[in-house]
Amino acid sequence: MKIVESIESFSAIRQRWKNETIAFVPTMGALHGGHLSLMEKAKSVGSKVIVSIYVNPLQFGPNEDFQRYPRTREADLELCESLGVDLVFYPDTQALHPKGWVSLTQVVPPIELVNQFCGLSRPGHFTGVATIVLKLFQLVQPQFAIFGEKDAQQFAVIRRMVSDLNLPVQIVPAPTVREPDGLAKSSRNSYLSSASDRHQARLLFRLLATIQELYKQGMETTDEALKLAMESVLNEGLYPDFQLEYLGAVHRETFLPTEILDEDTRILVAAQIGNVRLIDNTLINEPLVLPDRDGALMQLTV
Repeated sequence: MKIVESIESFSAIRQRWKNETIAFVPTMGALHGGHLSLMEKAKSVGSKVIVSIYVNPLQFGPNEDFQRYPRTREADLELCESLGVDLVFYPDTQALHPKGWVSLTQVVPPIELVNQFCGLSRPGHFTGVATIVLKLFQLVQPQFAIFGEKDAQQFAVIRRMVSDLNLPVQIVPAPTVREPDGLAKSSRNSYLSSASDRHQARLLFRLLATIQELYKQGMETTDEALKLAMESVLNEGLYPDFQLEYLGAVHRETFLPTEILDEDTRILVAAQIGNVRLIDNTLINEPLVLPDRDGALMQLTV
């Protein structure tokens, strides 16, 4: 496995691989099982797999966790090598924008995609994501790029950018990977410092599962389903550290809010548990499947 930090060295290798089919997995490091599933997906579609590790300062707000975001270089490299990754691109900020981020040309996603959900609480976040992803696409020139569906709004922004700018890359979705207790795998899960935090984090996918159950029972009105789910799951006052940021429903393709639940609906949720912000989502009729402690799969129950 090659480990490259400079753009010049990376470009030289990429030129030698000009006839290869490149599958690209952009990450911010602190790799976990969710990232590994992206790499496995990449191996299934590309002859060479390239992983980038870069904690992107452009996507962090002034009061967010850029400085304390976990950085686990050696463990990340070991995991990449164990999965058979061909190259890890490990640039620093000076390499990606030597004139400083203030002077960097930026990509502004469509307002209808970002002026909702995570975009409301994290202004500028998706501009930071789109800007660096586009820069990485230009450097890596992949035929395929793998993104996890856990970050559903990010996935929608990247897919729209690729379509609008006619980029020659196919965006490949990878399903959310969950812990045995149902919590979606995330680098921020390591911030959950107590059993109480972990228990309250499970409320995110309990909300998702409850809405799925209401839909199975015949409920079609979005507002009614969301309200009933919050009333039945959150039990006001029992979870003092859980602050729901949003619970909503969008069309799976347009990512625009929908008033009626149907098979094309994606349910989205975000919450703050103490100092930790977590997100999750699912399609309305997609089974929430979890690994048990022996690695077998089982369906999540409310």
